[in-house]
Amino acid sequence: MARRPTRWPSKSAATSEAAPPARPGRKARADLPFWRAKTLEEMTKAEWESLCDGCGKCCLMKLEDVDTGRVSFTAVACRLLDVGTCRCKRYAERKKLVPDCVQLTPALTRSVDWLPRSCAYRLVAEGKDLFWWHPLKSGDPETVHLAGVSARGRVTSERRGLDLEDRIVSWPK
Repeated sequence: MARRPTRWPSKSAATSEAAPPARPGRKARADLPFWRAKTLEEMTKAEWESLCDGCGKCCLMKLEDVDTGRVSFTAVACRLLDVGTCRCKRYAERKKLVPDCVQLTPALTRSVDWLPRSCAYRLVAEGKDLFWWHPLKSGDPETVHLAGVSARGRVTSERRGLDLEDRIVSWPK
């Protein structure tokens, strides 16, 4: 089976609380947090960026089976990922330093099926609420790690000589 390395955004599986579906043009309600009151397209840049829970799964190397299109995650992270904090070390420059780094957009969020079920971008696109451990709900960026849904302690940084096919894992989805 032939595979090619691919970089895509991602996150981990669990169940979420029900939330009213976001509808284009719906007015933000003061009693709802922005991620339940707005569509992805209606969010400010700061709101969009704050949806990232800091799990680090977006930065995992992925392999795509060229015959089936199936995407497999690996336990190897982009060289720019700080594997301790699960944040990009050079976020503002990432596209310049890693040209195939994919920037997640509302349209891309809705068009791909490989985003993990706990990804806040996916949850909001599906009209669902965030999990209790998301920093926007908990108020603490460490809860994503304490809940065991991040890449912290599970990955190594990208480097030459690693055979990605030997590093395929199932936990990111």
